[in-house]
Amino acid sequence: MNNHKQQLFTPLDRSEKAGPILETETIAFWSDVWRRFRSNKPALIGIIILVLFVIFAIIGPSMVSYQYDKVDLLSTYEKPSSEHWFGTDALGRDIWCRIWVGARVSLFIAIVSALSQMVIGIIIGSISGLSGGKVDMIIMRFVDILIAIPFLIWVSLFMMVLGPGMLSIILAFSLTQWKGMARLVRGEVLRLKETEFAIAAKTMGASTWRLIRKHIFPNVLPLVIVSATFQVTNAIFGEAFLSYIGLGIQPPMTSWGRLVASGIAEMRSFSYMLFFPAVFISLTMLSLQLIGDGLRDATDPKMRQ
Repeated sequence: MNNHKQQLFTPLDRSEKAGPILETETIAFWSDVWRRFRSNKPALIGIIILVLFVIFAIIGPSMVSYQYDKVDLLSTYEKPSSEHWFGTDALGRDIWCRIWVGARVSLFIAIVSALSQMVIGIIIGSISGLSGGKVDMIIMRFVDILIAIPFLIWVSLFMMVLGPGMLSIILAFSLTQWKGMARLVRGEVLRLKETEFAIAAKTMGASTWRLIRKHIFPNVLPLVIVSATFQVTNAIFGEAFLSYIGLGIQPPMTSWGRLVASGIAEMRSFSYMLFFPAVFISLTMLSLQLIGDGLRDATDPKMRQ
């Protein structure tokens, strides 16, 4: 009789059976997100513009017979023409070629920096939110200290140690601009860990890693993706600003920010030197904003129909 009762009241191990259900729900969620995202025409236009820029960044320099760093003092300050589509600069370098080489640099810095910030922010925010107590307090006070130090000071320190260049900019963005992401993830983790499914997972003996991987991360990911999209925008603008003040990409390498800095110096006499890089920066940032808005609407449960 006792054995019969034990068999009746033995708790079921739902950890394995919940896997396919959770996976099905996740697939359904992302299918719904894609359905709503593709119905957002501005966001799709933003993706098309970015894809075109990436394609031209790959093949653009090879479409002309010039090199981005080749100096030709006999062809200085030539206006846009069939020979030089975007004109030439003070050293006779082809601006079309320099625009797309600069696109490679600016987009690479922005994407790598945003991904690095996302990874660091998710890890630190998850640890802080799940741990709570003193660990949470120490991490958040450390974040507050980092926020209090201006970004230019961090950049200057990296430049002094590593020298100006792409690596310094990526490290400066990656190691100092994850704070907003960490705060966002921490807030979501604090909310999610009090939900019924998280409490049930803990009761059934789920480890912290399994809790993050199976329950926390899938629910935080939509917000993280939206935030990372805006981080790419911030990184592009930040790289342009650093190059403008002389702390970014150094000659002969170029970037959109370096081209804007050169164009401002010649703006009154040769406005095309500023016009083209400024337009590409503006279109890229606008496209990312549209994509970010589209993702935010697509992942918002209140927007579901």
